[in-house]
Amino acid sequence: MKKLIFPHVILILLSLLLFSCESTVVNTSNPNYDKVYRVVDSIRQSLQTSSGKTIHSLNLLINTPSEEIFVSSVPAGSTPITKNTYFRFASNTKNMTAAAILNMQEDGWLSIYDNIIDMIPGSALSYVPDSPSWDFPYKNQITIEQLLQHSAGVYDLANDSVPGTGGMSYVDYVESLDPNHQFMVGEFANQLRVNNLSSFPPGTNHSYSNTGFAILSEIIARVYTVRKATAKVYSDYLYDYLFGFSSPVPLPVTLPYLAFDQYLASPFVSGTEYLQNGGTKTFTNCNMSANVGEGNGYGTMSNLNIYIRSLMTGVNVLTSASLNLMKTDISPGSTNYALGCALIPNLGYGHTGSTHGYISAMFYDPLTGVSVICMIPVWDFSNGMTSYTNVNTAMFMACYSARSALGYPGLP
Repeated sequence: MKKLIFPHVILILLSLLLFSCESTVVNTSNPNYDKVYRVVDSIRQSLQTSSGKTIHSLNLLINTPSEEIFVSSVPAGSTPITKNTYFRFASNTKNMTAAAILNMQEDGWLSIYDNIIDMIPGSALSYVPDSPSWDFPYKNQITIEQLLQHSAGVYDLANDSVPGTGGMSYVDYVESLDPNHQFMVGEFANQLRVNNLSSFPPGTNHSYSNTGFAILSEIIARVYTVRKATAKVYSDYLYDYLFGFSSPVPLPVTLPYLAFDQYLASPFVSGTEYLQNGGTKTFTNCNMSANVGEGNGYGTMSNLNIYIRSLMTGVNVLTSASLNLMKTDISPGSTNYALGCALIPNLGYGHTGSTHGYISAMFYDPLTGVSVICMIPVWDFSNGMTSYTNVNTAMFMACYSARSALGYPGLP
């Protein structure tokens, strides 16, 4: 999953407003819907004007203590999506992985303070394989907590360049050779070992690592296998405890892990990427096997809203103590990232995601009881990271502006 950049530059936000043109508003009987639609539509049109690219939709769901409003701004002649349209929500999956780990800790199946080479409680099996291919840098010093915080120093094979790939990440390089390659976590561990890759000694800094969360998916699979005495994978645990019929809040979230499991459920929206060379890519069927545990999930905006509200209000799998830990166990080197959970001023606790032409965010604010879910099915690399960051900024601006439109604190 791509690393989303939180916008710190206020001038970028203001530029979106300066380019705004008059909104085409769908009138409804709900004046609050109209207020939210106006600001979201203005931001989409501003981004489209400033980028010179079609922004196929900007979609936002805001849930206050008294109402839920969903808006989808699209170009004239296009069909809006709905809150039940499927898309790939990418690194929002990390918060779900963190919830699974903390739920396992509540049940006594693991401790996040254990080293990843320690034995799973009640077994003779270590959290990660004790094999030469897993002998990557600092393995003996890394804890589960550090993986959750991105403070373990695990090199990010999904985003950062690897020797021998011509400056590409390992995931991008392998997919360029075989788009249907079946990625495995052990394969990532071996790449870290072979190339002696690490970002820093564990516990000394903060660096976003998809590979670190992939290792967490392996830990979940191994712990669940021990507990059930039969082979289990990462998604088995999440379906059984977080999303399935026996979970506190069942949701139709899907977590594909096989290379050939590439299809989205219907109805879905495709992701679009504008390339620096002027080309365009459209993503529908995607190999997500490289992203297990860190960004392989897909669902709907309604799903994400129900999930983050139920989790953060204590009616899902975690106790208040575990929730507090998720929110406050801040990573060394970070000011706002704890255990698979970020705190963004005036948005609250949650996560963001970016993959295969989609960017998204889910946040719940306990101070106001307001949750906001936003999604734009566009990556714009036509002007490199500058244009990509502008789309990301528009997403955050939509979240803040929707809150402000309804009388809640907006952009700090």
